[in-house]
Amino acid sequence: MEEVFDHLDKLKHTERRVAMATLVATRGTSPKKEGAKMWVGQEGRILGSVTIGGCVDARVIEESEKSLASSEPRFLSIDMGEEDAWETGFTCAGTVQVLIEPLDLTDTEDQIVNLYRIARAETEKGKRVAVATLLGRAWSKMLVFEYGRTMGGLGDAALDAEARETALDLISKRTSRTIALAASAEVFFEVHGPRPTLVVFGAGPVSMHLVNLAREMGLRTIVVDGRPRFANRERFPNASELLIGIPSEIAESLSYTSSTFVVLAAHDYKYDIPVLKIVLKTEAAYIGLLSSRKRGQAILKFLEESGIDAAALDRVRVPTGLDIGAQSASEIALSILAEAVAVRSNRPGMPLKR
Repeated sequence: MEEVFDHLDKLKHTERRVAMATLVATRGTSPKKEGAKMWVGQEGRILGSVTIGGCVDARVIEESEKSLASSEPRFLSIDMGEEDAWETGFTCAGTVQVLIEPLDLTDTEDQIVNLYRIARAETEKGKRVAVATLLGRAWSKMLVFEYGRTMGGLGDAALDAEARETALDLISKRTSRTIALAASAEVFFEVHGPRPTLVVFGAGPVSMHLVNLAREMGLRTIVVDGRPRFANRERFPNASELLIGIPSEIAESLSYTSSTFVVLAAHDYKYDIPVLKIVLKTEAAYIGLLSSRKRGQAILKFLEESGIDAAALDRVRVPTGLDIGAQSASEIALSILAEAVAVRSNRPGMPLKR
């Protein structure tokens, strides 16, 4: 969902007006989740997709152009047969519902653009928000903050109250979806949270692949090392930040949220132990230690004898990564990020076939 903000940044430099098409509901197994977006610019530029191409995206582009011409939102409900569903990435026939809204990126009074700016500011503070949109009636919107405050409204006090409680529940679940509320009102709740961040301690070969792969996944990346000849732009051109200094001191200065992945890849006790003592006190979603099992268990035993609770130590994934038979540095990086995503999503990391 965080790519919404990136797309807005890109488009404001090339387009004055755009149509924002949002996948608000699906029936059938879809390759895209509710909240997926396609942007159609007045000058013809297209970003994103609400499916994986085919007839649905083509129809959305056509309707987006009509929305831009009329300056009015449009709502599509597209029923697909088996053949269309297969082409679009669904496993069976189903329905796709898409909301298309015209935006003026140069208008400082554009309500939707301003609402997303506020949402982005919250996520950059490490907070979560939900954008609630009333479907089919005036297209009114309300922004719900994770601590309960609201901005805007859906036109009815009772509906606003119910939408607020529903939004808070979905924020806690980190889920976007359309839900039928009181008086048959359908509301789409679009949940946004902090951009996932990967913090890597140690600038070795595995770390280089971790950063490159994480960038492809849309993660912000931070590389920490005490050696400038290793932590440099030549080796890490895709890192968001390179921090050089004493790792434990840098670790103390960083912010860790439930969207933060931490990987210790320094292979050095004097780096690993002090950093682990710090990150284990945070709400980081994933903590992985690149190590052999024997060395890893020795580190955990030392930390337990130092007074760290055994339950906290259970959070450390050592050896880090899923068992995919990884041998090369790039394969090890893949196994680590796969496990990190599974842990954050509270999934077992099993084969989908099972």
